[in-house]
Amino acid sequence: MDIFGIKALMICALIFIPFEHLLAERPQKILRKGFGVDLIYVLLNGFIIKAILVVMAAGVLGVAATLVPQSITHAVSGQPIWLQVAEITVISDIGVYWAHRAFHEIPGLWKFHAVHHGIEELDWLGAFHAHPVDTLVTKAISLMPIFFLGFSEASIAVFSVIYFWHTLLVHSNMRIAFGPLKWLIAGPQFHRWHHANQREAYDKNFAGQLPFLDVMFGTYNATGDKVPEKYGVDDPVPSTYFGQASYPLLARRKKLSSGVTPSTES
Repeated sequence: MDIFGIKALMICALIFIPFEHLLAERPQKILRKGFGVDLIYVLLNGFIIKAILVVMAAGVLGVAATLVPQSITHAVSGQPIWLQVAEITVISDIGVYWAHRAFHEIPGLWKFHAVHHGIEELDWLGAFHAHPVDTLVTKAISLMPIFFLGFSEASIAVFSVIYFWHTLLVHSNMRIAFGPLKWLIAGPQFHRWHHANQREAYDKNFAGQLPFLDVMFGTYNATGDKVPEKYGVDDPVPSTYFGQASYPLLARRKKLSSGVTPSTES
């Protein structure tokens, strides 16, 4: 991570740690279980994913230049920035929703996503805790249409900043009432019930930013003010970064060696 990234992380900590103390959903130590591992996720994943996304974006833009008429890209990029940001948010979150849902419903993909769900104490830093394959596939599916359609660099930059801070917010250990906006904007309550290791929370609340997508597709979990009893997954995920990085492959190999086909995983 470069100096800019370290400064950004420090700013995030200075903002979220005090607010998580003042508005805590549940009592939790700052140096909670897995804190050190999540710092490694910030350092390593940030570098790896950024590098791959730059290459991916360049490739998509090159293909789009030959496939998408300039009249379309000019019309899209010529819109007001605020309108482009709104459109990017909807288009990308539809991609996030279906990619996220696939990672839950397809056994082979779930092993990668289980790493993120292995978090047992949820806070803002947990937003970085995800297997690189999980993050890259989700970002590829959600952002590819954005590059293809020719949204302006400025609108993508504004969206990226909003998405970054919003992702930290929904993972935070804060109790914030969104009122009637809870159907429109995802808050910590919405997302913590996606992480809850309880039957009523399984395969619910897939949207990243827009809960009405879950309402539309029948996966919204209305929980009121209830607080989940616990987070995590039943199948223990390794506690180290490299153990978690290899977990999906080792879990799959274990199934194959036992004579059970991958399609029977739950």
